[in-house]
Amino acid sequence: MNLKKAFSKSIPETEYRSEINRKRHERGIWQRRFWEHTITDDRDYAAHMDYIHYNPVKHGWAKAAKDWPYSTFHQLVEKGVYPVDWAGCDMGTLNVGESME
Repeated sequence: MNLKKAFSKSIPETEYRSEINRKRHERGIWQRRFWEHTITDDRDYAAHMDYIHYNPVKHGWAKAAKDWPYSTFHQLVEKGVYPVDWAGCDMGTLNVGESME
């Protein structure tokens, strides 16, 4: 059983479900077009972690990754994985998230 299906079956069905959700037997807890991705290697893992940590900056919720208090970024800075000033400047050339390979 995949992760999404296992999680969906583990919680009670109390969330709002649209007519489309019910018709398609979809739970209302998932964003439409949600999909799972299997991390393929260290490079893929790093790209996805970058994507996750850069998202609050990209969407204007923080000026830098370090400014978003709800992130694992802070723990990874303590472990030396990221420098504290990562994603604190123009990151227009940063390659994060899904690869189109």
